[in-house]
Amino acid sequence: MTNWNIKDRPNLFPWPPVLLGIAILGGFSLNQLMPIAVASSPLNQFIGLALIAGALALDVWASLTFRRAKTTILPHRGSDALVTGGPFQYSRNPIYLGNLLILGGIGLLLGSVWHIALVAPLGYAIMRFAITREEAHLEAKFPREWADYTSRVRRWI
Repeated sequence: MTNWNIKDRPNLFPWPPVLLGIAILGGFSLNQLMPIAVASSPLNQFIGLALIAGALALDVWASLTFRRAKTTILPHRGSDALVTGGPFQYSRNPIYLGNLLILGGIGLLLGSVWHIALVAPLGYAIMRFAITREEAHLEAKFPREWADYTSRVRRWI
């Protein structure tokens, strides 16, 4: 087993994108096994597309902010800087918020109750496997800055 220190890196595995993929595929699988659909309407489809587009724009903005700060966006790599600008001035986890919006947007776009129902479990899984570890990593690496940042910016929104 690898000797791992939370100050070096938050995780050994990139959980968040894998969890999003599992949730998306899980929604499709559940739709096949137990189809439950909501009435699809042009309004639901528009809102679903808007959520997905907004989430992707948020992800791009966050990625560019990480790049400007010269630190990694990879959730299993150690951070070289505490990023507090861009979308991170409004949410400590804008990419993960975007993941939830993507999943909910897919549900609205396709009329899939299962994708919508999986938003809360995905949020819990991201908290459990990523956010708590990333926060411990950032607190260990940037103690004063982290305390200041968390006092003014909420975890989600």
